[in-house]
Amino acid sequence: MPPKKTEAKTEAKAELIDVGPEAKATRPLFFSNYGLVLTVYLLYLAGFITGLTSVVGVIIATLQADSTDQICATHFQFQIRTFWIGLLYAFIGLMTLHFGVGAMLLLWWIVWTIIRCVKGMLALNQGEPIGDPRSWWFG
Repeated sequence: MPPKKTEAKTEAKAELIDVGPEAKATRPLFFSNYGLVLTVYLLYLAGFITGLTSVVGVIIATLQADSTDQICATHFQFQIRTFWIGLLYAFIGLMTLHFGVGAMLLLWWIVWTIIRCVKGMLALNQGEPIGDPRSWWFG
């Protein structure tokens, strides 16, 4: 008599749960975080509306930068620098707003951040690292 479907599901579930110690030994030390990299880029872009999501993005990038593959590591480094350099641009732009120079600097900050995020997302989509993640320009 063939087993009931419920019994077959129970047996399959047991096989998935019981992986044994050899499965842990073969797990790679570093793994890809493409989804998190993309999430950080999107959080940065949403930061123009909410403000707070950029902070969440830099926290994610900082926490994941050392435990990922080489391609994602360059993206995380690029994202961390994008946040801090962008914060510097925004701060100086706000401080010099009453001189008239600040408005141009704030506009530059917005355009600069959007270009860096779009360029990063395009490189991520191609599976490529950021060419120069330490750059103040566009990587």
